[in-house]
Amino acid sequence: MIKKGMIALLIIVGVAQIEAKAQQEFKIVTVVESIVPMGIGRSRIIDSQSENNYEKFTTDRTDGKKSNQKEIKRSAIKIDELEETKLLNFFSATGINFQNIASNDAVIASKINTMLADGWKLTYITSGVESNAGADDGKGIFITRLFFSR
Repeated sequence: MIKKGMIALLIIVGVAQIEAKAQQEFKIVTVVESIVPMGIGRSRIIDSQSENNYEKFTTDRTDGKKSNQKEIKRSAIKIDELEETKLLNFFSATGINFQNIASNDAVIASKINTMLADGWKLTYITSGVESNAGADDGKGIFITRLFFSR
C-alpha cells in the first residue's frame, strides 16, 4: 500500500515538473553603454514592458526567392511600452571614466537584483561592441543582453 502511494506521488510530482517547464517564460533586458566621448552618447538599460508576437512579422519563402517581407511595415514591429533607465557613458572629456563604469555596474546590479527578487532567474548573458574605429570615428556602443527566465 505504501509503495503504491509513493509511486503515485512520484508520478504526480513528475507531471507537475513537466507542466511547470512548459509554462516557462523568457525576458530580455538590454544594456547599451555609449563609447562616445564628452558625454554626447546615450547609455541606457532597456526593458520592454509589452510582448510582441514574432509570427505577425514572419513570412515563408516557397521557392527560396519570393518573400512577402515588403508587406510588413517596420513601424508595426515597434512597441510603445518600455522601461528606460539612464546610465553614464564610458568616456568623459578626459577619456575613460572609471567612476562612470562603477556607477553603471551598481545600477545594472540593482536591476538584476530586482529581477531576481521578482522571481526571474538570470539564464544567459551575451555582449558585443561596435567600437571607435579611429580618428574619424568617435562613435561606438557596448551592448549587453541579459536573458531571464521563470
